Amino acid sequence: MNRDLLRDLYAAVCAALLVLTAILVGTVIQHRHGSLRVGWPPLLASWDPHVGPGTPAAVVVAAAVVAYGPSLAARLPWRPLLLAVWGAGMAWTWSLALVDGWQGGIAGQLTTRNEYLPAVGRFHNIPAALRDFTHHILIDSPDNWGAHVAGHPPGATLTFVLLERVGLGGGGWAGTWCITVGTSAAIAVLVTVRTLADESLARRAAPFLVLAPAAVWVGTSADGYFAAVAAWAVALLALAVRGSRPVLYGFCSGLLFGLTVYLSYGLTLMAVVAGAVLLLGRGSSRRPLLFALAGLVVVPVLFTVAGFDWWEAYRLLVTRYYQGAGGVRPYGYWVWANLACTVLIVGPATVAGVRRAAVRLRRRGEGRVGLRLCLLVLGALLALLLADLSGMSKAETERIWLPFAVWLLPACAFLTGARGWLAGQAVLALLLNHLLLTGW
Repeated sequence: MNRDLLRDLYAAVCAALLVLTAILVGTVIQHRHGSLRVGWPPLLASWDPHVGPGTPAAVVVAAAVVAYGPSLAARLPWRPLLLAVWGAGMAWTWSLALVDGWQGGIAGQLTTRNEYLPAVGRFHNIPAALRDFTHHILIDSPDNWGAHVAGHPPGATLTFVLLERVGLGGGGWAGTWCITVGTSAAIAVLVTVRTLADESLARRAAPFLVLAPAAVWVGTSADGYFAAVAAWAVALLALAVRGSRPVLYGFCSGLLFGLTVYLSYGLTLMAVVAGAVLLLGRGSSRRPLLFALAGLVVVPVLFTVAGFDWWEAYRLLVTRYYQGAGGVRPYGYWVWANLACTVLIVGPATVAGVRRAAVRLRRRGEGRVGLRLCLLVLGALLALLLADLSGMSKAETERIWLPFAVWLLPACAFLTGARGWLAGQAVLALLLNHLLLTGW
């Protein structure tokens, strides 16, 4: 066994110990004080070993990607590869979601009291609902919004309102939307890696973007959809700064970044990832940046003109956060246990890949192409750490941090022995989905 592989395994073992510590310490805290407000620390889940309709398909998809994924990623033409990644990612995510059945895994996920769909009926007059939105954020306000509606700008809920308006209402269509759009994030990441770094690295990362344990929460949570919108904003910015249709792609990137911050307040931290893209674009980034900024203001202007005040809503959200579970959950536990949640959504391969990326950054002599990918991964890691330190992400980060986590996965391109690492990723996801009943 070579030295690098041994160090990769050490990193994975250390990450596993972090998860084990979070489980043991969290269980003690929850049993004694009940302050974590989760059923199976550090995840919002409960212990419930089970199998379901999606189990056979999940096993088959995992085995196929482990066996054939690396070789197909290496030889398929680029565009067919992107479609294959999206198709395989959907097969993986759908099969994992269906382990809990159609109702429990997909159709019912976004219909519970604290989710988005119960609020759709209150948006029959969209302008009036937007003007009135901030009046229902606080817990003691009349007809207060459920936790997820109150915890996000109205762009999130409005997505499902518009789906209903076009005849795609209800939990089944909402879940289908989140999975279909959410799994496209893998394509956006691959496009970005190819544009800013190298196609060979993107190809090496492709199977890992398919078999990510994060798929357990992409199917089905709205945060998977948020992750895809943010990922495409980054991908279009990367294309723009590298000279591909800078006006069109720059403007469209700005539009999506503007939409991103009206889907989730915390995704303002995607600016860190965007900053890494601009840094990698160097001198060529000035012109597309102007068009990106022009696109960026469109969505905020539309919402502001409609009567929604983002800053006021965020201020009220902070108060609401501490009125609820956020005011009870101890920062001292979650500030490190959140990182254990991240290990579970990105898997041991990503931990090893990030270790290799850190080594490359330190040495700076192992290829300029690899260094560019390292900087992109570092930007995502920095955004995630800032979210962690903010104290506004205590628990449930297995879904909340999906938009940051997808940008850590390309670090797996630095690994050797891809099939072994892919098998580890698949086994982790299968265990999570079959041993636990997650909140999403």
